[in-house]
Amino acid sequence: MTGFNSDAQTMSFVAFIAVITVTLLLCVMTGPDRDDLGEFYTGYRSLSPVQSGLAISGDYISAATVLGTIGIVSLVGYDGLVLSLSTVLSLVLMMFLLAEPLRNAGRFTMGDVLTRRTPGPAVRITACAVTLTALLPLVIFQLSGAGDLLAFVLGFDADGFKTGSIVFLGILMIAYAAIGGMKGTAFIQIVKTVVLLAAATLIAVLVLERFDFSLPTLLDAAAQGSGAGDAYLASGLQFGGDDLDMISAELTVVLGAAVLPHITMRMFSARSATAVRRSMSWAVSTVVVMCLLFAVIGFGASAIIGHERIVAGDPQGETAFLGVTQALLGADATMFESLLFTVVATAVFLTLLASVAGITLACANTLAHDLIAHGLRRTRLEHSTEMAVARGAALGVGLIAILSAVMVRDWNGQLMITLSFCIGASAVAPALVYSLFWRRYTRTGLLSTLITGAVSALVLMTGSKLVSGSPQSVFPEHDFNWFPFTTTGLVSVPLGFLAGWLGSILSARDAASQREGYESVEPTILAGAPAPPRGA
Repeated sequence: MTGFNSDAQTMSFVAFIAVITVTLLLCVMTGPDRDDLGEFYTGYRSLSPVQSGLAISGDYISAATVLGTIGIVSLVGYDGLVLSLSTVLSLVLMMFLLAEPLRNAGRFTMGDVLTRRTPGPAVRITACAVTLTALLPLVIFQLSGAGDLLAFVLGFDADGFKTGSIVFLGILMIAYAAIGGMKGTAFIQIVKTVVLLAAATLIAVLVLERFDFSLPTLLDAAAQGSGAGDAYLASGLQFGGDDLDMISAELTVVLGAAVLPHITMRMFSARSATAVRRSMSWAVSTVVVMCLLFAVIGFGASAIIGHERIVAGDPQGETAFLGVTQALLGADATMFESLLFTVVATAVFLTLLASVAGITLACANTLAHDLIAHGLRRTRLEHSTEMAVARGAALGVGLIAILSAVMVRDWNGQLMITLSFCIGASAVAPALVYSLFWRRYTRTGLLSTLITGAVSALVLMTGSKLVSGSPQSVFPEHDFNWFPFTTTGLVSVPLGFLAGWLGSILSARDAASQREGYESVEPTILAGAPAPPRGA
């Protein structure tokens, strides 16, 4: 059992049921009411810039980001803050470099962007494979932690309860993606963002109030509570002083976080280039505020509850948010304080639901649109058929994610989220940059980028500290660690870019015709000029 009083647990349970009811109703009301691909995949681009910006920030600030950022700041201080700011920088780069070209080049999926200049089923199939490889670990990670999170809040320790929670949330995830489509999941993200922002603001204010709104006093108390002293507020605590490991982690986050396909798909729902710029401005502003609030809460967790209690709750610190909330409110909380805890617990629960729903939708879209409709078939599917395939794909992806989450529930989830970011940085980012901006980029270069970047990240990750050789690894009793870094970015990112360049240079014979194809769509991609007819 947890230390939360029965009133808080009862109110949280009631709030969870209310959230489920309201969000399902929201999906039904805003989801597509007829078999139209534009409505299912983009919601007819009907969201305003503010709504779209909140939806983008909602997808970007996943449950892993919320709990992980607060946890890592509470445990390692300065290094955690730097990684949090790297997350912000990734979205800033997306806003200035990729958002508008992505909106102009894309239609429904990442495969649409990549085939604007190099059409063909091979590109579609490879794009689908990379999308699934990048996103499935992320959704599995968030589902696998759902059981422990709900058990922590509601006070149940039974394994059956934890497994049942994973299955139940997985079923909800499938329903949101299949029923709501792009617009339905967007509105869930909007509600989640507003609730989470309110909850984080309340807790951050309470933390600052505890230390008389003095940031130096908070930081001194956090350093003392961390058990690391001055090292807590200096670089090197997270990676044991290995500067290259930290650089690799920051490179991976900066290049990989914002280009994951469930984020890029939100660019396609903007009405115009102007709208996508305004949407990204709202998204970046929201994410900046969120990350600053998370940093305050993380430092507050270290100062108020201390390193030992944080690690006792979860070795990665993912219960620090709820733990510091409990500590601030006290064991004998008033009705108002119990209500405040309920708001925080509801925000975390809603964040979890919205995050997995958005990722599932992105996986289902690429399976239906890239793999089935354009990759494996030579004739176009009817709209009703493709929508049925997309909904069936959501079911298939959801069932695989549920089964996998149950099987890896006791693993260190950091492996899966790190793998997603590494594939994003090593395969997706180079492919998008080259496809959107380099005229000499060829189909061979594109396939080389996607395959080399993804495979190198997968292979290198098997030898990392997250798999074996450390107490927090997946296999702590074994040591087959041969790769010196926690993330693969320092090696796999250059490999991804190099493979794209080398593949394009070696396929120079095909470059002329493909360059003509790019030049025909270049004004559309970079300046939003009227588009020529699209290829497959």
